[in-house]
Amino acid sequence: MAKISKTKTKEQLIIENEELQSRLVETEEALIAIRSGEVDAIVVPGKKGEQVYSISSAETPYRTFIEEMDEGAVTLSKEGLIIYCNQRFAELVDEPIERVIGTNFKRFIVPNDRAKFDKSLAQLSHNKNVLIISLINSLFLKLSFHLLPSYLQGDYCILVATDVSEMKKEEVKLLKLSGLLEKKLDLIQHLRMQLIDKKIDQKVEINKLKLANKKLIRDITRHKVVETELRQKLKKMKATT
Repeated sequence: MAKISKTKTKEQLIIENEELQSRLVETEEALIAIRSGEVDAIVVPGKKGEQVYSISSAETPYRTFIEEMDEGAVTLSKEGLIIYCNQRFAELVDEPIERVIGTNFKRFIVPNDRAKFDKSLAQLSHNKNVLIISLINSLFLKLSFHLLPSYLQGDYCILVATDVSEMKKEEVKLLKLSGLLEKKLDLIQHLRMQLIDKKIDQKVEINKLKLANKKLIRDITRHKVVETELRQKLKKMKATT
């Protein structure tokens, strides 16, 4: 009986050895695939069912890109709560990143622009929405945001913030120049009308002078006729005396 037990144990060891060899081959193949970048996630069985773990080597380039980009990157809840932001966005709002995450986005927006920000959040969709707002630190941001893809099972918004303060400054300068140009055009138009009025007045005065001259000529002619008649009468009177 003891011999039979030893034989069974040996058979069991052989089976276990084969299973371990098979698992070792699978593990080596998985490691080779991970190292070569052929996979970006693995499925691990657990007490609560299978769980998906992303491979850091695949995730790192994307995280690095987000952290190094020139624009601010933010993940928002539909209520405007900042779930995540990169360092660039913290620099734009001029606060430490640990004080930015977990606060409401509206805290950084000037009161006059908060209503249109709320309206844009209420109308969120998977299509990109663009909005320009002013921050309390006097910067202007162009916000481009949309909902996360549905397959990610998240009710969050992806937001990219671009500093457009210099563009806004140039726009203000252009508006000022446009205003000055409009005032100058109005002044030129006013002067032109004055000149036209003056020319009209001059023409009226000239016509008046012409009419006065004609009247004066008629008066002179009539006076000459009267004077001639008087001279003739005076001459006759002298002749009779």
